[in-house]
Amino acid sequence: MATAGTPRRFCRCACFCSENLYVARYGLHVRFRGEQQLRRDYGPILHSRGCVSPKDFQQLVGELEQEVERRQRLGQESAARKALISKSYHPVRPDVYNTLQDETLAPEFLAAAEYSKSPGADFEGLLQRLETVSGEKRIYRVPVFTAAFCQALLEELEHFEQSDMPKGRPNTMNNYGVLLHELGLDEPLVTPLRERFLQPLMALLYPDCGGGWLDSHRAFVVKYAPGQDRELGCHYDNAELTLNVALGKAFTGGALYFGGLFQAPSALTRPLEVEHMVGQGILHRGGQLHGARPLGTGERWNLVIWLRASAVRNRLCPMCCRKPDLVDDEGFGDGFTREEPTTVDVCALT
Repeated sequence: MATAGTPRRFCRCACFCSENLYVARYGLHVRFRGEQQLRRDYGPILHSRGCVSPKDFQQLVGELEQEVERRQRLGQESAARKALISKSYHPVRPDVYNTLQDETLAPEFLAAAEYSKSPGADFEGLLQRLETVSGEKRIYRVPVFTAAFCQALLEELEHFEQSDMPKGRPNTMNNYGVLLHELGLDEPLVTPLRERFLQPLMALLYPDCGGGWLDSHRAFVVKYAPGQDRELGCHYDNAELTLNVALGKAFTGGALYFGGLFQAPSALTRPLEVEHMVGQGILHRGGQLHGARPLGTGERWNLVIWLRASAVRNRLCPMCCRKPDLVDDEGFGDGFTREEPTTVDVCALT
């Protein structure tokens, strides 16, 4: 058992290297254990989506093998990039690396978080301080950052993008963006945002999803632009809860769309579309199916924070829907731990 003062060791589930591999041109997530399994499990649907010839199939197998190898190296390569960036990168906006201050946050967000921490706070009271996008789907919106901070963060992200520093993909579906822990923004920005503000708010909104027990995260910025990523296929997040904040710039199109929970039948019947508003964040459950419509014009940058509760995911991996097969990993890993948080009443989460 970890003792006081000892950092908790986080893990990933071994399924990360074989489950939910995204094939963009066929709009499909697949499980991959080899050529025969792929053909058996996905042959008909792949054929219906354009994977017709033996050459098409062999090309797909090669790409999936490369993706498995990339995922196996991911933790060590990310740690190496972070070390090099910390040593050699010179920020253009060093102020964004300062410890999070209230002045960075929108007054509406501060008010909602402060209410959530107050004696007698309840769900209905919190809803008066948020916009309910969909009560049925439990999707909410609230301004998170000031316009000035969004602009400062964008300037820093663009400066980093144009530098010669190594860059990792933000996730397994997006190709353009920034991993905030590699850039050094986890400790001063994202961790205090989660611990001081998001956790009390999420505890009222999503108590059944581990909202009160958030103990790790994965934060990244995604970029959509002509000639780069323009849209995002339907998926669900490797998170109990998600915050998605539009940072800018000027753009048209690119709306989010939401279906039901990924376990539900007909989960994408009549999807709900939600337009981005710069500085404002969308709160939703990680298991809510969603995607992004094609960008029309301009550039869209969004900060996405996957919020994780080991008390929930230690029991069932959300990606393979099995008890996680734990593998030690760097940093927060994928939010799993080998030990239960000592203060969590697991029965309350069932």
